[in-house]
Amino acid sequence: MKKIEVVAAIIKKERRIFATQRGYGEFKGGWEFPGGKIELGEKHEDALIREIREELNTKITVGELVETIQYQYPTFFLTMYCYWCEVLEGNLELLEHQDARWLTKEELDQVEWLPADVALVKKLKQLL
Repeated sequence: MKKIEVVAAIIKKERRIFATQRGYGEFKGGWEFPGGKIELGEKHEDALIREIREELNTKITVGELVETIQYQYPTFFLTMYCYWCEVLEGNLELLEHQDARWLTKEELDQVEWLPADVALVKKLKQLL
């Protein structure tokens, strides 16, 4: 079984969290926290900064680890390291995603999250 390790940015602004809708691939249309695969030898923080720059043309700061999610998809096993992040520069341009929203705690259930992100959403409801 293939194993994939990714990082995810929980970008927070006031009392809202930034969520993106995938614009490509097997999970197109599903909602997620932006981020992506960790390259060989890359630190989590560096991977997250790189991924957000590539996907959203935005510079972020990476804060503390919120949660490590492990999820078994039908064709691979995912480990997702989820960090609090804040925007330093940029406007969160959608270069790879088809949509995005700033969601309050009460609005988190208004989008259809990818399966691995559901557990993180539950945790965020407790933290926000």
